[in-house]
Amino acid sequence: MIDEWQGFGRPLFEDAAAMGLGRVGVIDVGSNSVRMVVFDGAARSPAYFYNEKIMCALGAGLSETGHLNPKGRVRALSAIHRFAALAKGMGITPVTAVATAAVREASDGQEFCDEVLAKTGTKIWIIDGHEEARLSAQGVLLGWPKSYGLVCDIGGSSMELADLDDGQVGRRVTSALGPLKLREIKGGKKAMKAYVRETMDGLHEQMNRETKMRLFLVGGSWRAIARIDMDRRGYPLTVLHEYRMTARQISKTAAYIVASDPTELRHRCGISESRMSLVPQASIVLKELMRKFKPKDVAVSSYGIREGMLYEQMPDELRNRDPLVEACRFAERKDARLPGFGRLLYDFVTPLFPRSNWQRKRIIKAATLLHDVSWRAHPDYRGEVVFDNVTRANLGGLKHSERVFLGLALMNRYTNKRDGTRFDPLFDMLSAQQIKEAEVLGKAMRLGAMLWLDTDRAPGKLKWKPKKRELTLILAPEARPLFGEVAEARLTSLTTALNATSKVRFAKTT
Repeated sequence: MIDEWQGFGRPLFEDAAAMGLGRVGVIDVGSNSVRMVVFDGAARSPAYFYNEKIMCALGAGLSETGHLNPKGRVRALSAIHRFAALAKGMGITPVTAVATAAVREASDGQEFCDEVLAKTGTKIWIIDGHEEARLSAQGVLLGWPKSYGLVCDIGGSSMELADLDDGQVGRRVTSALGPLKLREIKGGKKAMKAYVRETMDGLHEQMNRETKMRLFLVGGSWRAIARIDMDRRGYPLTVLHEYRMTARQISKTAAYIVASDPTELRHRCGISESRMSLVPQASIVLKELMRKFKPKDVAVSSYGIREGMLYEQMPDELRNRDPLVEACRFAERKDARLPGFGRLLYDFVTPLFPRSNWQRKRIIKAATLLHDVSWRAHPDYRGEVVFDNVTRANLGGLKHSERVFLGLALMNRYTNKRDGTRFDPLFDMLSAQQIKEAEVLGKAMRLGAMLWLDTDRAPGKLKWKPKKRELTLILAPEARPLFGEVAEARLTSLTTALNATSKVRFAKTT
C-alpha cells in the first residue's frame, strides 16, 4: 500500500457530513430575477444538477410606489410554484429560499412571502443587506479558498460590498446602487452619475480600504459587462468564472456599450433584453467603483449568494479543501475505469517537473485525476472531448490560462495531434514553454496509463536528469509484461518531447 493519500488528503465526499450535501436546492428571490439551483454538492466544487432563472423584475418601480411590481409578483409566484414542484419531484424538499433587496424594502414584501408559503409551501427568509453581502462573499470563498480582497455583489435594487481576509468575511456594507433603482432617479443621466459618485464615496469611507486588493465581481449585471468585454476584445474562451479585467479594459468597454446598438450587442453576446436594459446603469457604477477603490485586479465570480448558501452548510474540513482537486477526485471516482490510479500516476509524472511550484503541482494533480474520465468517448474524438470538458467545466480555483494548460495536457494524453483544431486560438493564452510542459505532461500520462496494475502498487517510476537530458524508466517486476510495443512507442514519444535520450531498467524482485 502507498502512504496515506500522500499529498491528496483523505477523500471526504463519502463522509456523512459531505453526503448530506448530495442534493441541495436553493431559491434566490432577487429584485430582478428568481432562480432555483440544485447543487450536486458532495464534492468541494459542486456541479449544477439543475439551474433555472425567471426574469421577474420584482423591484421595478419600487422607488416610486413602495410596492413590489404587480406583474413581477405574479411571475415570481408562478416561478416559485414551479420550483417547489420540481424540488418535490427531485426529492430535495424543503429547499432553502431567500429574498433580498426588493422584498425586504417593499411594503408588501412580507405579504408576498406569506402568499408564497400558503400557495407553494415554500418558506422565504428575508435577509438584510449585510447578510446578503456575507452570503455572496462565502460564494466567492467556494471558488477561492483563503481569499483576500473585496467582494462586490450587484443585484437589481442594491449593491453590497464585503471584505475578505484570509478566507474570512469581514466588514460589510449595503447600498441602493442597483440598476433598477438607479434608472428611477429623477434628473436624467447627470443626476444619476452624481448620485452614484456620492454614494460610492460614502461606501469607500465606510469600508476604510486604503490598500489595493483584488476585486471579485458577483451578479448578473457584472457578468453581462464581462461578456461584452469578451466580445470587444475577441476573447477566445467564453467562460465567465475567473475572467479577469483591468481598469483600462473596463473603461473601454463602458465606452463600447455607449457606442453600440444595444439590440445588436445583446444578440451577439447572448444577453437577455431585460438584463441588457440594466447594463448602462451598471457600467456607470462599475466605473465609479474602479475610480474610488482602485483594485489591483478584477476577477469575475459566477459564484454568489446561492453558492454561499451551500458553503454555509459545508463542514469546515470540506471548506478548507482545494476545490479544483476535490472536484477532479470526485470525477475520477465517478467516471474513471480504475478510480485511485490518478494518485499513482501523479507520483509517476512529477519527477519531470522538479521546479514546479504549488500552483503548478495542483494542476498536474488535477490532470492525473482526470486522465481517464473521458474513456467512453470515441477514440478519434477523445482529445477534443476532454479539452472541451475541462476548459468549460464548472471548476473553481482555476484561472483561464490554467484551464487551457490542463485541457492541452489531457489532449496530449489521448492524441499526438493538436495543430489545426478549432481550439488553436485558445493556445495563444499560453507561452511556448507552457505549451511544451503541457505536451510533456500529456505524453507522460499517456505512457503511465499503459502501465496499469492497480491502485496499491506503483508500476514504476521515472528518473529525469534535465542537465544531461537523460530519462530512465524503472519498471517494477510485476509491470514487466506491460511494457510492450505500444508502451515503448509512447516512451519514445515522451523522450522526443523532452529532447532527451532514454533507457529502461527493471527493478529487482524483492
